[in-house]
Formats: sequence, structure tokens, C-alpha cells
Amino acid sequence: MTDVQGVARIRPAAFHAAGGTEDWRVLGEGACAFFRTGSFGAGAQLVGAIGAALAGVGAADVDLRPEGVTVRLIEAGEEYYGLTAHHVELARLVSGAARRLGAVAEPAAVQTVQVTVDALELPAVVAFWRALLGYRDRSGSPEDLLDPARRGAPFYFQQMDGPRPQRNRVHVDVWVPHDLAEQRIAAAIAAGGRLVTDEHAPNHWVLADPEGNEACVGAAGAAG
Repeated sequence: MTDVQGVARIRPAAFHAAGGTEDWRVLGEGACAFFRTGSFGAGAQLVGAIGAALAGVGAADVDLRPEGVTVRLIEAGEEYYGLTAHHVELARLVSGAARRLGAVAEPAAVQTVQVTVDALELPAVVAFWRALLGYRDRSGSPEDLLDPARRGAPFYFQQMDGPRPQRNRVHVDVWVPHDLAEQRIAAAIAAGGRLVTDEHAPNHWVLADPEGNEACVGAAGAAG
């Protein structure tokens, strides 16, 4: 564990070794736990209990679904993105709230997904996707992009050592509010992308980054 700019960082092994974290699993995007509640109402009750348990001591990313509640703990600042020693305490508080309401933890139910794009000209490709997705750089990493709202999958860009002769098969669909679609498209083109086709606009446009990786920008509701 090291203390950097007031943040006591902790490694995944240390988090798992700490008592009271048995419900949790450290994934690529933080420590996660899923608590099965069986109904939307029971899940909402658990969310309220988690809020009360963490009041004044911290916060968590919480996803409420009819079958249960997923909780994620992570420090997502500009200087550091990862786990801290304080998250051990928060994990214990969340688990305690779940136990009191009879919500059962299912560690096997958690996962995170990352999209990896291979690129020759990393800065140019990253700039396109940063603008298109509305993401930001991960602290300390020029090849990682993150959703500021921590909802979408992170993107990682891997340096290639040579071009591939076959057609690139990466295609990402990005759905944005219909009244922001053209603004997002313009930003992506200004960042080095190109318009492949607007044949189906305003429902969707197809763009490509500087190396041909494609993205379909969808704007549901744009055409009524």
C-alpha cells in the first residue's frame, strides 16, 4: 500500500485479504458486489440502506435492477483511478446493510467489459474515439479512455507493430440523444475521423477513425 497525494492506494490482493470483503471481487474497474434481492422494491430498499450506511463516510456506484443490486467501489479522480484502503471500510458497510435486509451476495454474478482497439497511430485513433464517445483519459494512461459517468465500457488502445492486410472488423455502436448527434459527429470528424455514410441519417451515421475502425452513431427518436 502506498500513499500518493493523500490517497492510500491498495492492491487487489490486499483488498481480498482484508476481513469483511468476502462478498466482493476486484475487477478491472474496481471492487464489485452483486446482491440478489428478488424484486425491484426490495432492491430499492437495499439502495436506501446502502445510502444510509455510507452517509458521511463515502459513496458508491449503484445499479438497481429487478433481480438485484450491483455495487462498485472505485476512486475515479483526475490523479488516480483505482482502489484505496478506504474502500475496505465501505465494502464492509455495504455488505452489512445487505445482510440486515437478507440480500444474498453472488460474487459469480459480477463482471466488467473493456473494448480493445489495435492501432498503429495511437494518438490519432485515441483522439477520434475520445471525441466520439465523449470519454476522458484515464489518469496516467494515454491509451485508456473512460466514461466520465462510469456507465459505458472503457476503451483500451493497443499499439500494433505493423499493419494488417485484412479489413478491420471493429465496429462500435454509440447511441446518443437525438439532439446531440450532429454535435458529437462533428467533434469526432474534427478529431480526425471521417464520415463513411449518412445514408440512414438522421437515424444513424457511420464514421471511421483514422485507421478504418468504424462506429455507428445512432440517434433514436430523431425521425419520429
